[in-house]
Amino acid sequence: MRLTVIGCSGSYPGPDSPASCYLLEQEHEGRTWRLLLDLGNGALGALHRYADPLAIDAVLLSHLHADHCLDLCGYYVMRKYHPAGAQPRIPVWGPAGTAERMARAYDLPADPGMTAEFDFRAWDVPVRIGPFAVTPVPVAHPVSAYGLRVSDGGGTLAYTGDTGPTPVLDDLARDVDLFLAEASFRTGEPVPPDLHLTGADGGAAATRAGAKRLVLTHIPPWYDPQDALAEARTTYAGPLDLARPGAVYEI
Repeated sequence: MRLTVIGCSGSYPGPDSPASCYLLEQEHEGRTWRLLLDLGNGALGALHRYADPLAIDAVLLSHLHADHCLDLCGYYVMRKYHPAGAQPRIPVWGPAGTAERMARAYDLPADPGMTAEFDFRAWDVPVRIGPFAVTPVPVAHPVSAYGLRVSDGGGTLAYTGDTGPTPVLDDLARDVDLFLAEASFRTGEPVPPDLHLTGADGGAAATRAGAKRLVLTHIPPWYDPQDALAEARTTYAGPLDLARPGAVYEI
């Protein structure tokens, strides 16, 4: 499968990137399947550079903070009012209450909300979407949040979403080909518990899990991403990158 970084800015869109959004693509049964991992502020516009937004097969939301889900509002408008006509419903997986949260975000009545455009499904058990097998893993965050492990039978990606340090990351990233880990905090600064990782935290989890490659993401614009990279290098010796918009990884 192919991973394209659409947006990787942490907590809000930055000067060089939208908020969180990652495109997964794989050829299967004669066509290209496409998933979005999160759809944060500013990401829908940037998505046009890399894929037709109307060709997305499903949206997978790690949690319901604005920097991970809010551009679903614009996507709702696009799918409902596109000149080519209303588009077929596509599945949107997320925490329980996603449909109600998105209806409120666009000031819609809860019924029907966006349910004519999206088939909202709550994370519960592993799911299969075309060639992709997706396993949600609850992580440590102030709201219901999930890390996602995605495999296509040939490669495996693990995505932390937003999380504080937690032992479940070791299983989430066990032997994966690419570990996409948030790195919002810096070591040595006061940080709330169960909120975010540092670069060192992500590197340590990648090392314990035996991840083959580590890509750091979700770094807020107020920090220098090189600091997160330097921290991760102290705890992880394998291939290491900073996410950037337009970066492509073959997994």
